[in-house]
Amino acid sequence: MIARHWSATATASGADWYETHFVGSVLPGLRAMVGFRGGYLLRNDNREATEIRVLTMWDTVEAIEGFAGPDATAAIVAPEAQAALLSFDPVVTHYDVVVADGAATS
Repeated sequence: MIARHWSATATASGADWYETHFVGSVLPGLRAMVGFRGGYLLRNDNREATEIRVLTMWDTVEAIEGFAGPDATAAIVAPEAQAALLSFDPVVTHYDVVVADGAATS
């Protein structure tokens, strides 16, 4: 299994908007993808900005390419999401999951 990690920053209200977007638009699209195993939206509100982390789980790199295209490291961020964020990583990082204990591994 492969974990795909992406991060961004937003104002608190921008992070609220992104959460709604993630639940209403991103996850439904991902669930339709072959090889998608689950996703997490993490949030850390601090004084400077709200940190957002997205972690999605995939069976294979080929499954990720089915979502992201031939450059699997390219971040896929809808224009309306970009407008709600202060900054975001244009690339993602992939990790091989070597130990897992949770629903995403079943």
